[in-house]
Parts: sequence; C-alpha cells; structure tokens
Amino acid sequence: MNKASLSFWQGKRVLVTGHTGFKGCWLSLWLQRLGAEVTGVALAPNTHPSLFMLAKVDNSLKSYECDIRDTYKVSRTIHEAKPEIVFHLAAQSLVRASYRDPLATYATNVQGTANVLESLRGLEHARVVVAITTDKVYRNLEQPYPYRETDHLGGHDPYSASKAAAELVVASYRDAFLAEQGVAVATARAGNVIGGGDWAEDRLLPDAVRAWSTEQSVYIRHPGAVRPWQHVLEPLFAYLCLAEQLYENPKKAGAYNFGPRPHDAATVEDVITQACKSFGSGEIEWGGGHAGPHEANWLALETAKARTVLGVEPHWQLVQSVSRTMNWYRRQLAGESAQALCLEDITAYESL
Repeated sequence: MNKASLSFWQGKRVLVTGHTGFKGCWLSLWLQRLGAEVTGVALAPNTHPSLFMLAKVDNSLKSYECDIRDTYKVSRTIHEAKPEIVFHLAAQSLVRASYRDPLATYATNVQGTANVLESLRGLEHARVVVAITTDKVYRNLEQPYPYRETDHLGGHDPYSASKAAAELVVASYRDAFLAEQGVAVATARAGNVIGGGDWAEDRLLPDAVRAWSTEQSVYIRHPGAVRPWQHVLEPLFAYLCLAEQLYENPKKAGAYNFGPRPHDAATVEDVITQACKSFGSGEIEWGGGHAGPHEANWLALETAKARTVLGVEPHWQLVQSVSRTMNWYRRQLAGESAQALCLEDITAYESL
C-alpha cells in the first residue's frame, strides 16, 4: 500500500455491509488500519468460532446488527452513517446452502443488494459503491476458457444465479439513478478466497482445519475441480484500489474480475495437498467428484482488465497463499491473537 493510499483513506467515511463475515472482517480491520471511519451493517456472526469475535473487529467501528433484507432498517442505518464509500459484501455466500434455501438466497443477494443501492439514492455524500459478487456469475460452459467481464451471466445453482441477478440490479441502479447523481458504481467478481479465520461450512480449508485439528480425515468431494484460488488480501486490496480510483475517476465504473492469472488456477487436489504439508499433518479421503448437488468443474477468470485499467496484479502465488493460511490457523489454535495474526498478514502484504 503506497503513501498516497494511506492518505486517501484517512478520515473517509466507509460503510461495509457484511462486516461480520470472513472477508468483511479482514476488510474492516484493514480500513481501520488505514484510518477510515468505518460503519458496519450485518447480521450477527453465523459461525462458531467467528473471526469477528476473536479479532475484536467491532472495537473501533460502529457496528449495526441488521438484516440486509430489511429495507427500512438498511435505509435508516445508511442515512445515519452518511458514507462516502460503500463496500457491499453482505450475502448468502455458499453454493450448497443455496440449494437448501433458494428463496432466502435470492432475497439476500438480490433484494438485499437493491436495498443498499436504493438507500443511496439522493444521499448527498455518497461517491463510490463497490458491490462484491463472485467469480461464479458467468454462464459456465465447462470449457477451459477464462471468463471475461463481457461474457454472458448465468448460474446453474441458486447462489450463482442470485449473484448474476445482483449484477443486473447493480448495473440498472448505476445507469438509471446513481451515475447521474455522481456515484461511481462497480462490481467486483472474485471467489475461492482462502485465508485465516474462515470457519464457514462447506469450504475447503475450513473443513480441513476442523478435521485435522481433531485428528479426523477430511473428505474431498471434487478433487479435480479447478478454481482461481487466492489469498483473501488479494481481492481486498483490489477492492481498495478500485474504490480509490473510482473516487478520483468515476469513468472507471463497471465490472471487474479479480484473481490469479488464468494459468495459475489450480485443482482442489493441488490446494488440499499443499495445505496438508503446511499444516504438518492430516488425513485426506478422496471422493469421486459425484457427491452432492451440481457444482462447476472448471472455472478461471481473465483478469486483464484489472491489470490494464486499475494496475492491480496478484502478489502471492498459490503455495504462499496456502502456507500463510494454514500458518494462521496453526498459530491461532495454539493460542495466538486472531487480530494480531490478521494485522501481521496485512503488514506483510502492504510491504510488497
């Protein structure tokens, strides 16, 4: 993070929806470190343990417990906060959970996004919105082709479809209302994020840590599935860069892919094997790729737009990202401070 960025964020009023979630916690800690005045809007943490509680994320920000589907409460909170910059992360973010409760997924991810954007209409101080969607917004053709921002949106599972629909909602609000108001609006498409402090269900490394820390084996459903894996600080840094540049140049509004270069996408087997080495021990039970509901087998993103328009490139390769993630978990399980471990990784990333 350069000095210009440090001075940019100092004193900025920033709203983070979903600040109690995994990525929201890391982003809130980083923004506070940069000197921003952060307001968080989210439900209470839904995992135990939770990074939000362990890292004491709410110690120096205004935290509001609010269901993003509650139109009135979202509007009231945002109007009280008067944010200049909004990072919208609040979501139902799990594919398998979306099969169990598709209506809640659509309500949260589509109507919730509309609620946030509607609350910004006519809000005097608003300047920038970065809405976080996912790498899964594309109509997946199961071909070894990295998806570009201009490719068709789609989604087989309710989670992916809800996020693709959220992209349309964001584009509509940008074009119909917010651009004319002077608010620069962008979507950030990134996924398969790893890093310490994630305890969500049905995620590869959290599942592995839960199993290995209790001397159980971890079951890998789809070892051959290819994904654009990245450390959590990679997309968060991209979001910060995007917001800063939108603030200075609203013409950069639009959709952006963030992730490793397409040829650096890796299989689940590659990641879990490296994670086992980094953790120091652990048993793995391999599935045949047919268990559970449908999930895409191959997914990679073309990130040329982020490089050329924003100057954003990944810094940590897969081995380093996995190693840092498992080191975080090992040290936290041994009793070290979750907040200190997060800030240590942020400091290391800023020094690059």
